[in-house]
Amino acid sequence: MAATGLTDPNFSRTVVYIVEHRGQGSLGVVLNRPSEASVREVLPKWASFAAEPGGVFVGGPVDGTTALCLAILRPGERPDGLTGVVAVNGPVALVDLDSDPAALTGKVRGLRIFAGYSGWDAGQLDGEISRGDWYVVPGLPDDVTTARHADLWGRVLRRQGPPLALLATFPVEMGLN
Repeated sequence: MAATGLTDPNFSRTVVYIVEHRGQGSLGVVLNRPSEASVREVLPKWASFAAEPGGVFVGGPVDGTTALCLAILRPGERPDGLTGVVAVNGPVALVDLDSDPAALTGKVRGLRIFAGYSGWDAGQLDGEISRGDWYVVPGLPDDVTTARHADLWGRVLRRQGPPLALLATFPVEMGLN
């Protein structure tokens, strides 16, 4: 999640879910930036699976024409054997939007579709973390599909306990404090 000093407008006060972090680079999606587009308008066959508010979220500044989908599997469901589903972490899975959504009926608690993504070249994200641009904290599966995305940044900070929890009260603009 973005540190308080990260002022890049693409990432200020964002919670980024890292989908993949390898030596070649990292890929993630911003969880708390809804767009104006609805899933029903853009990908209607996936609308019934979309978590509230049913909108497409801006996953990051890279390739806004690419859509990624993260789903939360129901307890007891496993991604292996599900066509178009790849495990990410625990019940969180990446879903191929070209697959048949009917195959997921009764198997997912909800999903979120992201336009674009956040990407880093080899070593870039590690460098940004070392510089203090990001806080690395554990995510919860429900962070991916929460309907309470407006203050997700503050809620994730508060559940970390002190001293990170105190940063949830950090003003957006120091001059207005």
